[in-house]
Amino acid sequence: MREGRFYRFIYRLIFPLMHLLFRIRYRNRDLLPDGPVVLCAPHSSMLDPLFLMYLMGIGRHIRFLAKKELLQKPILGAILKAMGVIGLDRGNADVSAIRTALNILKSGGIIGIFPEGTRMQKEVAGSAKTGAILLASRSGAKLLPVWLPRGKRILGKVEIAVGEAYALPRLHGGSEVYQSYADDLMKRIVALRDEKVSCA
Repeated sequence: MREGRFYRFIYRLIFPLMHLLFRIRYRNRDLLPDGPVVLCAPHSSMLDPLFLMYLMGIGRHIRFLAKKELLQKPILGAILKAMGVIGLDRGNADVSAIRTALNILKSGGIIGIFPEGTRMQKEVAGSAKTGAILLASRSGAKLLPVWLPRGKRILGKVEIAVGEAYALPRLHGGSEVYQSYADDLMKRIVALRDEKVSCA
């Protein structure tokens, strides 16, 4: 696929620079699962997708979900589209974006989601949206919690913690059911932060 080639081109172009700018360390990278994955992490920087790309490696293309407004920007939007980013209308039930993401997962791909729905600078976790839960439940893909530190600084250390991937049952019920699983997902992500700190 053309977008896969462009994704690998960006990977090779950016990561020598990333390693000059940051001291990147991953913990529990051996926990990365094979097969379809919904990768979930907190979001505080425009560079966060790049850290996650490097986490998964050049051979595993992450298709990120992003607000559709980003894809409408003249230059950035063209780059994101070429990398296979899926534009999401956050104000409505975007059936087209959901269907696209489900098809990717059912074919063994990776979807990247920031469950808080927006960038947040505070260490306290925001309220989780339910999109990752819906995708994992309907596709059978595993959820992969990852802690990305906030407040990353140029030339500083960036330590990223990988959690245990886990599967969900096929969920039924109203929004409160999905929200309870989304809240649990954020607890798992935050636990990775706390575990990392306690081991430092």
